[in-house]
Amino acid sequence: MIGAVIGDIAGSRFEFRNHRSKDFELFAKDCRFTDDTVMTLAIARALVDCKGDFGGLSEAAVSRMREIGGYYRRAGYGWMFYAWLFSAKPRPPYQSFGNGAAMRVSACGFAARSLEEAKTLSARVTAVTHDHPEGLKGAEATAVAIWLARSGCSREQIRARIEEEYYPLNFTIDELRPVYRFNETCQGTVPQAIEAFLESENFEDAIRTAVSLGGDSDTLAAITGGIAEAFYGVPAPLREGALSYLDERLRACVEDFERAYPA
Repeated sequence: MIGAVIGDIAGSRFEFRNHRSKDFELFAKDCRFTDDTVMTLAIARALVDCKGDFGGLSEAAVSRMREIGGYYRRAGYGWMFYAWLFSAKPRPPYQSFGNGAAMRVSACGFAARSLEEAKTLSARVTAVTHDHPEGLKGAEATAVAIWLARSGCSREQIRARIEEEYYPLNFTIDELRPVYRFNETCQGTVPQAIEAFLESENFEDAIRTAVSLGGDSDTLAAITGGIAEAFYGVPAPLREGALSYLDERLRACVEDFERAYPA
């Protein structure tokens, strides 16, 4: 789950100033955590709250997103999610297929005890806002890729499962990079983020590849980072570097999740 945080922070400064190269300083002074980190950690906290009994996960997710999100009003939320997050009381889901569904779901892939549970947890934390079929699919594909990666599947096996059940991956990052543009949808972000992982050589290379594609850089790299963490693990210096950008509240979310669901 810390892999998503690293991707978000590394990609944050390029979201509206794309850098279409893998040659850049990973953590710079103008990097920051965004809504991707805040919501990822809110979902992680909700999973910890459930203590292995996920029957109330949807309610916990709503509660923790609204509670933790409330401390970071300027984190960069989309306008529809912002209205949901800061409404006087929780609103119904609003048929969104935005890529926020996928960027916040990585902890589900790490907490799940089976592939089917990864799908169930993903649906429960996603449908409370992003209940459009494409939103649910994007989140599930991300959680499934993470579960497969941490279960020892090869890149080829992960690719085959994603193509069979979710998206065609009939492109390469090098082919896409010159023409790819900012896209806030799951269907325009999740396949690209998964491909960035599939073409990577190690964790850091996965983050650099995702950022180099351009587009919604922080969200792309957050999705890629969660999968890459499950496959490669995270180098300690990168973990510590990311934690240095977080305040005490968010660091506690990371540490409590890692205790509850050790790698």
